[in-house]
Amino acid sequence: MVGKKSGKALLREEGLERTDNNLDLTTWPQVTMINQKNYYTEYLKRDDQILPLRLQQEERRNRMTTNAKDRDRALAQFKPGELPVPDIEMDLDDDVGLDESSGPMGQDAPGSKIVVIHPGSQNLRIGLASDALPKTVPMVIARRWTTNESEEDGGEPKPKRLKLDNGSLMEPEKMFGDDFARQYATMCTELKIHMRSHKRRVLPNSKELIVNYNKRTPPDTISEHNDPLRIDWTEIPNDPQGAPAFVTGKDALRIPDSSNPRYKLFWPLRQGWYNEHDYDEKRMLYDDIAMIIEEAIKTQLNIPRKKDWPQYSCVFVVPDLYERQYVTQMLDMLLRDFGFGRVCFIQESLAATFGAGYTSACVVDIGAQKTSVCCVEEGMCLENSRINLKYGGADVTETFIKMMLFDYFPYSEINLNRRYDFLLAEEIKMKFCTLNEGDVSPQPADFHLRASGHPTRKYFFKTYDEILLAPQGYFQPSIFDHSLKLQDRRRIIDRSRDLYDGSPNDPTSTAQSAIIAMTAPPPALNSHASNGHGDGPDATTMSTPVRQLPNPLHKFSEQERNSHSAISSPAPEDDDTPAPQGDGETNGIKNELDPSLRDDVLPIAPLDVAIVTSIMHGARNDDRKTRDFLGGIMVIGGGSQIPGFYTYLEERLKESRPGFAKDVMIGTPPRELDPQGVVWKGGSVFGKLRQTNDSWINKIEHDRLGARVLAYKLMWAW
Repeated sequence: MVGKKSGKALLREEGLERTDNNLDLTTWPQVTMINQKNYYTEYLKRDDQILPLRLQQEERRNRMTTNAKDRDRALAQFKPGELPVPDIEMDLDDDVGLDESSGPMGQDAPGSKIVVIHPGSQNLRIGLASDALPKTVPMVIARRWTTNESEEDGGEPKPKRLKLDNGSLMEPEKMFGDDFARQYATMCTELKIHMRSHKRRVLPNSKELIVNYNKRTPPDTISEHNDPLRIDWTEIPNDPQGAPAFVTGKDALRIPDSSNPRYKLFWPLRQGWYNEHDYDEKRMLYDDIAMIIEEAIKTQLNIPRKKDWPQYSCVFVVPDLYERQYVTQMLDMLLRDFGFGRVCFIQESLAATFGAGYTSACVVDIGAQKTSVCCVEEGMCLENSRINLKYGGADVTETFIKMMLFDYFPYSEINLNRRYDFLLAEEIKMKFCTLNEGDVSPQPADFHLRASGHPTRKYFFKTYDEILLAPQGYFQPSIFDHSLKLQDRRRIIDRSRDLYDGSPNDPTSTAQSAIIAMTAPPPALNSHASNGHGDGPDATTMSTPVRQLPNPLHKFSEQERNSHSAISSPAPEDDDTPAPQGDGETNGIKNELDPSLRDDVLPIAPLDVAIVTSIMHGARNDDRKTRDFLGGIMVIGGGSQIPGFYTYLEERLKESRPGFAKDVMIGTPPRELDPQGVVWKGGSVFGKLRQTNDSWINKIEHDRLGARVLAYKLMWAW
């Protein structure tokens, strides 16, 4: 009898038995799990692992080696009786610039190989760091076009006038709309009340005298050969084929409007932003910026050959509240297109303190089309104190012309879109506008109108309160025209976004968010929150800064201190520490608006309110810092060059903050520096300092890392 076989025996006979030959299931290396409680890595923890720092150390070693060889060579050639060889410092500073290492010591002046560039919405200031003052060039380029800027949109003049149904112009009192007439009348009445309260003489019929004089006074005609101050216009060849394709700078503003062929003016920067309204392609916008700077370097700095530019370094001044797209594009342009050897960046407010020699200050920069406020402390711009307002001296010019036309200005055809009228309006503003109430009286004045192809005309007129009410628009910006400032915003150039989550990553400021929240109407905030763009508690408390702004500098009372202590502890008040989501109601000033809302709302606020808001967010309720910033307000920029502006601003700040009235002090740049060139001067000082080598970016670093190198090189958090 044969016994029954087991299942294993059957599988073995059939060849299906499972055997273990100690072979791995795969040849792929198996990595064991890391013990999370005990592991260590040195990745990116040493300087030699970071390319920019490693290249810097290598350059320093090479420089030391070169100096040692030079010393040995000098010692070998030393002969008895000669002067001893001077000791060469072996451990030199790391920031020996290209200007010092390109030739023998003492051959070139310090900074003679450093180009400092400060672009603005209206003017470009450029020069060598060794120069005492910069060269000022209009930031404009004229290109051959079918029509000029004054012929576009059917020849609509600027400022825009309302017309009747039959096409004729309305009366001067109605041609700018009821809103402007109402605000203008209110400002006139308030000025009369204020002047009477200060015992100043006010004639009851001053306006009527002005209007009647301006109506009946005809202009005088002066022939060209009798005009000693006639203008040399830019000559355009009669042959259109021989006409230049573009003209930059002052020559562009002197091209006759009736030239053949026509030329149109393009301003690449407007309100401190890219001018996307006049351009259809961003490549053309970038090319115009590069062309203006390139022509300025060739003509103003006398460096015509681009092959010599790699011997030069460049210091580029950027706004305090910049856009990342702007900085990265300028870096690529300066290194690739221009071929500079090295480039570094500095913020405007920080450069202003370098130029004036201040260690801490509240810098107020009033430009042509934007006004920036920022607190600087110990060589750093306080991030949450940065404010950028979209108005400036050009708005004062336009408003002044509107007020003059309202009072029957004799030259009623003035059009700021025409080049000679634009220059005339700027001249009239600088000549007559003031903030001294003692100058407000019916005064006769005159100006000369010079246009290409026409004889000079001399106009006579009288001024009254327009000369003071127009610059008062800084403190009542609703009188300005803001209707076109957001037109075509983000049409061709999108905002910068984070590489990983796609969220906008342009720098933000709690002070700027407070200004926007104060400007934005509540329905916009509520509708934005209801659309799901923000969390419920934070979105509903967006308007909190508006209610807190009127008294930001008052001391906390004991009851307020106790009430704050009863609430759960908020996050530390550090710029880099975000507030928890639950503290949105207790710490309103830390709330920030959604980026899309920041682009849809134009930041507009009275200048004194913006200064107080910036100081509040910069000092963070510290009385000592608050008093330091209020006592160190430095006003710069061309828009501030109005007689009596500093005194008027100081009085406004003292009236709004009586508790700190004795501490408020408005300072001017020392050493009689031009307020328009202080920022450029600070950039030149920064380029020549001996401990700034960490900010220099060379072409090798940019080729290998691209825009990522800015995170290692900039003096502020990128």
